Amino acid sequence: MPIASDELEAVLRKGFPDAKIEITDLVGDQDHYQVNIESSQFKGLSKVKQHQLVYKILGDRMKQQIHAISLNLKST
Repeated sequence: MPIASDELEAVLRKGFPDAKIEITDLVGDQDHYQVNIESSQFKGLSKVKQHQLVYKILGDRMKQQIHAISLNLKST
């Protein structure tokens, strides 16, 4: 079952309340996304740790609702 972009944004906002978040549904099927997040939580973290943090917040949605995700992450 796919996840609507507004639901995806709500999940990410809960995990990154200070963040600037932009989400693009890449093919219109609600399971292929480009996600841009700018957050102070990424400060001092390697790219791998930043991605792991996002995946932790998304949890099982990565297995069940999101087929592909492209992450562009920046620290503020």
